[in-house]
Amino acid sequence: MVRPIRIAVLHFSHETVTFLKNDTTLEDFIYPGSPAKGEALLNFDPTYFMGGFVKVAREFEGVELIGIESPLWPRTYMGSGWVTAEAFDTFVGRMIEGLVAEGPFDGVYLCLHGAMAVRGVARPEAELARRVREVVGPKAFIVGTFDLHGNEDEVFLKSADMAFCVKYFPHYDGYLQGARAARMLVRAIRGDYRPAHVTRKVPIISPTVLQWTGASPWMDLIQRALTWEAREVDVYVNVFFGFPFADVVDVGMTIQVLTNGKPELAEKIARDMAEAAWRQRKALLGSAKVVSMGEGVRLARQAVFERAAPVVLADYSDRSGSATFLLKEIIAQDLSNTLIATIADQEATAKLKANGATAGDAFDMEIGGRVDASAGAPLRVKGTILDAADRDGQFWVAVSFGRGNVLVLSTFLVQVMEPDSLKPLGLDIDAFEVFAIKSRVHFRRGFHDNGFAKTILLVEPSEPFLGTVHLDALPYENVDLKRFYPYGEPAFPD
Repeated sequence: MVRPIRIAVLHFSHETVTFLKNDTTLEDFIYPGSPAKGEALLNFDPTYFMGGFVKVAREFEGVELIGIESPLWPRTYMGSGWVTAEAFDTFVGRMIEGLVAEGPFDGVYLCLHGAMAVRGVARPEAELARRVREVVGPKAFIVGTFDLHGNEDEVFLKSADMAFCVKYFPHYDGYLQGARAARMLVRAIRGDYRPAHVTRKVPIISPTVLQWTGASPWMDLIQRALTWEAREVDVYVNVFFGFPFADVVDVGMTIQVLTNGKPELAEKIARDMAEAAWRQRKALLGSAKVVSMGEGVRLARQAVFERAAPVVLADYSDRSGSATFLLKEIIAQDLSNTLIATIADQEATAKLKANGATAGDAFDMEIGGRVDASAGAPLRVKGTILDAADRDGQFWVAVSFGRGNVLVLSTFLVQVMEPDSLKPLGLDIDAFEVFAIKSRVHFRRGFHDNGFAKTILLVEPSEPFLGTVHLDALPYENVDLKRFYPYGEPAFPD
């Protein structure tokens, strides 16, 4: 009887905005359902990385998956700062204990993001891989899946064997990359794939709002990676765009190439991809138009008048979810039939919940702001509560005000990606002419790529704040912007 292939499955993800004042703590990762292990972990995200990995791994005969206790995303989602050392060490410690107790293993799957930033740990994903390697030994294979906003360099693959990164922004292919990771991990364990990889950093740093892969030049860069994968057998190309709002040493663009025992080919493709990105650097950094909040609201009014609605006002710069700058302009310019979703306000939602808020109640509160300067000042809104309920681990409140407007309050940051996600609040999506949302690019999947919105406006406040395109306004301590285009003149290729 052939011994089954035993694969440990772990998860640890966060996209850390280190410039936010609220740390991501141990308690933020602990809530009903998190941490998770066993089948609960394997089933927690069936349409993304984890779902793809589990589905394909279980299609192979004789493969056993063991879900090691792992934290899921923190309840604050991406609206929190540095992950504390306590949180990282606690959960990694539990993972290591689980690996020791449940081992031995032939392979390990690390379901990651890549832009986690931990106080005192320069490269947390690489450090996790290093500690896992110490436990599982040199013969086991380790694979990771990543968001393209990962800040990665060659260090992760010093301990791990393979990495697979999503190629699209919005991230349509998470399930595909999870499935790919499972297939290649089983092949490697069986001796059918001998990972040989090359990593090259490209000295380009770019705001995430510019990185939409639905149009050139970011589309062209991804298409080049796909072309290499189509041309060469068993070649996989990762293009990490990087996440500039994490003040970490491995920030910036990264190219990774994985081959089946062909390091020379990996080097050739990595060099080609890196040089292609460098040649397009000016176009990459000029790929989106951003206007002020006031101008955006004015243009939205004009678009409605010209029957170019629905309009999306996308506030890409709000990282806490609590910013009130756009709402302030909407009120000042008396915009009508507008859905504002969402403004995060933990204090207000807790008070409303404690008071038993329900549909039909009068609403008169100051909401939003307060978190830090990037959130602005609280604004007073008077109206009527349409809906108030616990959903998805948050307390949601929908308030009608003004001329057909609805404001949605949430406890934590929410990035509205599709209009239908707001239907559980009892809202008639077709009644709104303008959608004011907190999103950088992900909203395009439900508002743009399908033709829903006729007008898209990216807006920012008058000063450079946490999600800014003006990266030189951020107080970096670990990043020297002069090492990157467009803030310096780095020599490349070297």
